[in-house]
Amino acid sequence: MPPPDHDSFSRTGSLPASPVAASVLKFQKSRQSLNDVSSPLYNSEASLPYRRSHPSAASLYASTLSPPASRSQSPVGRPVSRIGTRSVFGAGVNNALALVSSAGDTPGDPLNLILHAFVPHVAVYTSEDTDVLLKEKGFGRGLWELLRPFGERVQGKVIIRDSIGSSRTFEDYSIHFVQFGEGIVHPEPMTAGLKSAQAPRTNGVSEKPGDSAGGPTRQGIAISDVEAVVDRHLNFAEESFFSLPQSPTHHGLDIDVPSPYYALYLRRLLSGLPLTPHETFAHPVACVIAISSRNQAPIDTLRRLYAESSTGDKRLPSWVNAEFLRYYVLIHEEERDDITRSMSLFEQMKRNLGLHCHLLRIRGTQSVATDDDSIPLPRSEWMSASEELADLRRSEDQEDFEDPTRYIFESDATAIRTFIREMVTQSIIPTMERNVSVWNDQVASRRRGLAGRFAGLTKRWGFGTTSRPAFPGQSPGSNYDTLGFYRQDTPEAIIRKLADYAFMLRDWKLAHSTYDLLRSDFNNDKAWTYYAAANEMSAISLLIMPQNLSAKSRAETVDTAFEAAFYSYITRCSAPYGALRCLALGLELLRLRGGSSVDDAAKWGVRLLESKILGPVGDALIKERLAICYASKKCMGTRSWGGRRRKSAMCSVLGAEAWLAQSKYIQAQRCLNAARKMYSELPSEHGIDGFSYASAFMLGIGKQLNRNLDAGDDEDGSAIDDQSETIDEESEALDMRGRRISALGLPGGNGASLETAPLKAQLDASEEEKQGSGEAQDDFG
Repeated sequence: MPPPDHDSFSRTGSLPASPVAASVLKFQKSRQSLNDVSSPLYNSEASLPYRRSHPSAASLYASTLSPPASRSQSPVGRPVSRIGTRSVFGAGVNNALALVSSAGDTPGDPLNLILHAFVPHVAVYTSEDTDVLLKEKGFGRGLWELLRPFGERVQGKVIIRDSIGSSRTFEDYSIHFVQFGEGIVHPEPMTAGLKSAQAPRTNGVSEKPGDSAGGPTRQGIAISDVEAVVDRHLNFAEESFFSLPQSPTHHGLDIDVPSPYYALYLRRLLSGLPLTPHETFAHPVACVIAISSRNQAPIDTLRRLYAESSTGDKRLPSWVNAEFLRYYVLIHEEERDDITRSMSLFEQMKRNLGLHCHLLRIRGTQSVATDDDSIPLPRSEWMSASEELADLRRSEDQEDFEDPTRYIFESDATAIRTFIREMVTQSIIPTMERNVSVWNDQVASRRRGLAGRFAGLTKRWGFGTTSRPAFPGQSPGSNYDTLGFYRQDTPEAIIRKLADYAFMLRDWKLAHSTYDLLRSDFNNDKAWTYYAAANEMSAISLLIMPQNLSAKSRAETVDTAFEAAFYSYITRCSAPYGALRCLALGLELLRLRGGSSVDDAAKWGVRLLESKILGPVGDALIKERLAICYASKKCMGTRSWGGRRRKSAMCSVLGAEAWLAQSKYIQAQRCLNAARKMYSELPSEHGIDGFSYASAFMLGIGKQLNRNLDAGDDEDGSAIDDQSETIDEESEALDMRGRRISALGLPGGNGASLETAPLKAQLDASEEEKQGSGEAQDDFG
C-alpha cells in the first residue's frame, strides 16, 4: 500500500493513519549506521547525536512523509510538464504567462513558492484580555497563531488592478500574519566603502569573524537552521521508510515534481523574512489591532494600542513607514458575552475609528478531536526554519511529547476565513493599489525620462548642493544615512516600497522597471545591500514576466543583475543568505523557461556550488536540481541534438556521492537510479562504457550502498529479535521482507531492464591486478 498523497498533508495539516506513521508507532528500532558519517553542518549541533523522534511527532514531518517521487506515480496527481517547448537555440513561444497562471496547482513547485513567499505581511497587535482569551482556547502565542494558517490561502477569488487599470483575478492569493515588532534586523553603520574582510568560507558557514554559525545572524535567517530542518526530515524518512516492507529506493528523480525535501529547503529559505531596511516585503502592509468583548474600556484600549504602535515604545524603526493600514477587530466570545452589547460596541468602533473594522465571533472554549464539529487546524506551511527546528528538537528531547495537531470548531474556521477575505479584498488590496498609484505618479515618475536622468546626474555630481558625502566615494547629494539605511520618507525608500508593492500585487512589469530605476542610485550611494537586493528582484521579476527573452537580452539584463547581486552579497555585504536565495530562485526560474535558458540556469547552479556557502544538505540538493535541470533540456532530431543527458547523469552521480557521505541511502539510491537510466538512454558509444574511471566510480558507490543496506538489514533483524512478545507477530512480518539491494550494486538489478546496451567498466591492467582475478569486475556486465 503506497503512502498517502503528500499534497493531502499540506492542505489539511492533519495526519492520517499512514503506513509510515504506523511503522513508527509499532516498530521502534535503532539504526546507528545511518548517522556514523559526521558532517560540518552546523557547529552547535555537530556534537549532538541524532535521536529518534517521539511517535507523536510524526505530524511534524507530514510535509515530507510521502516517499520521493511517489506522487508522480499517480496519473491524477501528476501535473503536466511545465517546461517550455522551445528550440535548442532559444527561440520559441511565450510560455511565462502559462507558468504563472498554473502555479497554484502545484504547492511544491518553485514558482509557486516564490509567489507565496513575497506576499503582504500583516502584523497582529492585541490587548491583554485578547491574549487571555486565546490562551483559554489553546493558543498560547495569541491571535497570531490562530490566524496564521488561514492567511496562507485566501478563500475565493481576489481581483487586483495593475498600474494600467486592467483587472486580474487570482484564486491562490495569500498573506502572512506576523507578530508586531518581531524579526527586526537592524543594519550595520557604514563608515567605509567595503565591509571588513570575511573569514574563509566553508560549507554551511559564511559569516564574519566571531559570528556563530548556528546562532542568529544579522541577516535574520541562518542557512544552518534551514539545513538542520531538512536534515532531520531526511533522517526521519530514512528511519521510517527502511521499516516498511517495500523501501522506496527504486524511485528516480522526477523532472516535473520537485523532491519534497528540496521543496522544504526552498520553503524554509523563503519563510520568516526578516524586517530589514533594504527590502520591504516583511514591512507590515497592515496591522490588526484586536480587543475582546471582555474589555471594559474598548475604545480607550484601541486608541492606546494605536499610540503604542505608532509613537510609543512598540513603534517600529525609523526606516519603516509607519503610515500602514490599521484594521480594528472586536473578538466576540459566543458562550459568555452578549451579542447585542458587542454589536453596539462594533458600531461605535466604526464611528470613531473608521470603516476598517470587523466583528469576529468565535467560541471561547478549547476544541478537542472528540467534538462533533471540530476540524484539525493545519500547521503553518510558512513557519520560519528556527521555529520548526525548535519544535523538532522539543519532540526529540521530551519523552512525553504530545501530538501538536490542534483542533478548532468549524464555525470558528468559517468566521476566520470570512474575516480574512473581507480584510484582504476590501481593505488591504485597495490600500496597496492606491499607494502604488500615488507613489508612481508623484515620486517614481520624476525619476523617469530625460528630466529624471538630468536630475540624477545633478545629484550624482553634487551640483546645487552643499552637503558633504558621509564617507569617501559617496555621492555628494546622497540620502543614504551613515547608520546604513535610507529613512522612510526619502525618494529611494519610497520607490523601493513601490517596487515591492507592485511585486506583491503581481504587477511584474511595473516592479521590474522600478527595481531597474533604483540600481544606479544605490550604486552611486554605495548602498551595497540595497544595490544587491534591487538587482536580485529586478532579475526575478523580469523572469516571471510573460515575455520571451532572447539569449542576448538575458546576457545583458538577467546575467548582469545576478552577477552584480551575487558579488555584492558575498564580497561587499558578507550576506550568504542573500546570495543563496538569489541564485537558487534564478536557477529555478531560468529552468522553467526552457530552451537555452536551461544552460544559464545550470551555470548559476554551478556558481552556487563553487561559492561554498551551502551546507552538506544544500550541496546535495543543488546537485540533484542540476541533474534535473540538464535532463529537462529538450533534444532535437533523431540524433538528439542539444540534449544534456550526459551532464544530467554526471550530476546525479555527484549527488549520490554527496548523499552517501551523509548516510542518506534512500536519496543516494534515487540519484544512482536516475544516472543509470540516463546513461542507458544514450547510444552505447556515447555512454559511460568508454570511461573506466567513471564506471569504476559508479561501481564503488553502488558497492558502498549495498554494504550499508545489508548492514541495515542485519540491524533490523537484531532489533526484531529484541522486541517484546507483544509485537512478535509484527516482527515476523517485517523480518520476512526481501533484502533491499542497490540497483547498481549487483548485475541484474532493478535498473537492468532500462539499458539499451550493456555498460562495462574497462579498468586498466594495474587496477585489474589489484582487484584479483576472482572478483567481479563491474555492476553492468
